[in-house]
Amino acid sequence: MTEGFIGKKHLNNAIDQVLQDPLPTAPRPIAFSVLRVPYFLEPQYDEDKPFIESNRQRLVKKWGGPAGWEQQKLRHDLKGRGLEAGIPHFNLDRLTSNTMASHRLIQHIGKTYGLAVSEAIYDRLNIYYFVDGHALNDRPRLAKAVVEELGKHLEEPPSEEELLDFLNGNQGRKEIETALQTLYDLGVSGIPKFIIEGQTVVDGAAHSSVFVNIFREIEERGEIVKGPIFGDILGVSKDVLDQGSHVPDTELAA
Repeated sequence: MTEGFIGKKHLNNAIDQVLQDPLPTAPRPIAFSVLRVPYFLEPQYDEDKPFIESNRQRLVKKWGGPAGWEQQKLRHDLKGRGLEAGIPHFNLDRLTSNTMASHRLIQHIGKTYGLAVSEAIYDRLNIYYFVDGHALNDRPRLAKAVVEELGKHLEEPPSEEELLDFLNGNQGRKEIETALQTLYDLGVSGIPKFIIEGQTVVDGAAHSSVFVNIFREIEERGEIVKGPIFGDILGVSKDVLDQGSHVPDTELAA
């Protein structure tokens, strides 16, 4: 998941760069619709528990003990790559948990309030989890944090009680399970992975320059080849996709 946070930072940096410095010869302004597809690193985690273990405990077990984990940290240089992406700190003792409820919530917010709002919430939850160390299945705490962030983007945000009721329910589960099966069928076995124009795949926490090059080619072309392949699967309407998540003046979903 740490790779996903770094990858998301690089994606955001690339989008900001392209939007702030548009090509003067582009046929029309470019805009973006970022559609988030859920993925579970630990699908066996109990959904009924607020958290299971610390991330430090999880990774020490995964890499065969403290020595193996230290070697893995050196190989991946997550701290250095995080700093490069604009992330000053990772909380190594953050609390890990099942993430079905938080995935359902992100999807619900996107469908209800638009992708720009759901992306803002996702960015907030990256800080909530990776930096502050809170469990994503601590539902009362999660509802409180999300309502506070929604208040910055909506005139009438839902209440904590409304979000907590949603988190404790099952709405959106079927769509997420279908999306997960589609990922498995496509051979996706890790994150982050970015699918641009429904066809170009960027693996891993790619640097922002990789995204900028792809986006510039689309900007020069002035049109996209294909739309998002998970829109229908996740039940995201065309209107929501057309509104975009990062839009300057006119809309061209990339």
